[in-house]
Amino acid sequence: MREDDETSGRVTLAAVAKEAGVSMPTVSKVLNGRSDVSRATRAKVERLLDLHGYRRRVQPATRYPLIEIVFHELESVWAMELIQGVENVAKENRATVVLTESGTRHTPDPDWLPGVLQRRPLGVVLVFSSLPQDIKRQLRAAAIPFVVIDPAGDPDPDVPSVGSANWAGGLAATRHLTERGHRRIAIITGPGDMLCSLARLDGYRSAMAMAGLDADPRLTRFGDFHVQGGFEHALELLEGPGRPTAIFAGSDLQALGVLEAARVKGLRVPEDLSVVGYDDVPLAQWSSPPLTTVHQPLRHMAEEAARMLLRPDDPGAAAQRIELATHLVVRQSTAPLEA
Repeated sequence: MREDDETSGRVTLAAVAKEAGVSMPTVSKVLNGRSDVSRATRAKVERLLDLHGYRRRVQPATRYPLIEIVFHELESVWAMELIQGVENVAKENRATVVLTESGTRHTPDPDWLPGVLQRRPLGVVLVFSSLPQDIKRQLRAAAIPFVVIDPAGDPDPDVPSVGSANWAGGLAATRHLTERGHRRIAIITGPGDMLCSLARLDGYRSAMAMAGLDADPRLTRFGDFHVQGGFEHALELLEGPGRPTAIFAGSDLQALGVLEAARVKGLRVPEDLSVVGYDDVPLAQWSSPPLTTVHQPLRHMAEEAARMLLRPDDPGAAAQRIELATHLVVRQSTAPLEA
């Protein structure tokens, strides 16, 4: 590798190698995503590259027509909507979508990084709420753009992201119920460490306050966005004489669990219990009864994220944030409260 072929105008790789106390080939391995470098050495070299503002000039021939989308789980129905959105944009640009399952709902596993550095995709779409500084630094040093889709939370300010209006969605769902006369309204939101869950809960509380109602803390549950969790929480909420007349579930999957719990308890939906979901995944219209829900534009979010990756470099767009609107879809799972 020639030193003048791999400079940013501010520092040479030889200078970085000398400061890090490693050889030039080791620095080259780090830049090329080779796995035969210790984590400590890689972190030291990446830190120095970042400190000196180094950016590797990637030749077009080294980039592959891939868009990688990374989830912590692929089982949920909304994951398929996100995949379809990325696939739509990939087809337009003659690219292939690569799916990766890694890490937790907050961040990918560090072991994912060497692989993506070797694959050198056009860009990476991450369905996580945050990214560690080390991962951000190494992706930027390798000139691999990334965008976070964040139905699971709010990313760091320096991370390009696409999200949706979670607070407004929670407000719309709950107002729909209060305007139909419901006073005892329960909420099963998502995990308490996800900002999207908290935003939907805040929207619920705001709608209750706007209707002059107290949000009874005993009617608030933190779920996991899955059917079983919705079912178990709904069974508890529907136990006893002071049960709610309506439940706002923070995901359609949880709402399906609520519908099953109502059936087990011998309650009719919507005559005895109104139910509102969140996401508007395709199966929501096929539940029994068809589910009133908040439409979160998951496919559109994924399309916007993929397009952000493929736009020409724009320094001003480094931390671009796009937030798409949500809206209520009224079907047959809600009804006015009978006097």
